[in-house]
Amino acid sequence: MSVGVLLLAAGRSVRFGSDKRLALMPDGKAVLEATLENIQASNLPVLVCLASAEDAAAEICNRMRAKFVVCKNANKGMGATLAEGIVHIFGWQGVLIALADMPFVQATTYSKLGSSLLADTICRPVCDGHAGHPVAFGADYFSELAAHSGEVGARQLLSKYAAKVSSIDCADRGILQDIDRPIDLSCTRRRPLGF
Repeated sequence: MSVGVLLLAAGRSVRFGSDKRLALMPDGKAVLEATLENIQASNLPVLVCLASAEDAAAEICNRMRAKFVVCKNANKGMGATLAEGIVHIFGWQGVLIALADMPFVQATTYSKLGSSLLADTICRPVCDGHAGHPVAFGADYFSELAAHSGEVGARQLLSKYAAKVSSIDCADRGILQDIDRPIDLSCTRRRPLGF
């Protein structure tokens, strides 16, 4: 089954205080660069959702040869960005919805989710009893993902189709760590996330 990663990277990082996609990790890589590097190492195709084709995030995508789409409604929230991005994943039968501010997710986690996905399933990684990201959706859910709007992401589908959600155990604590504050760039503590 053809599965790819839709990377949501159109947010402006108000809580962080600056554009966290460009914030530097301890190894000198930007957050977006580190996230993309791990996705590309999984050998899954990736499509990045951006708010503009003329910002530094687009330059990172171009340098890393990662395809991107400009989401004109990105200012309306994550749900709107997801809806715009999902219509551009031609030929994919499954999609991993990933977040640009999660650079600690390992390449093996992306691969494991991709290989576990079926057209009628939803797969969510779980580490130490906590569910994290990315979340994978089979093609049966694409039309509903495309109907999203505003700030609401795909959380409601996890509730609506709870019986179809498969928990994929992994030892990757990166699935629980996003970057919300500058201290998170080098933080080794992982915490449970909401979707």
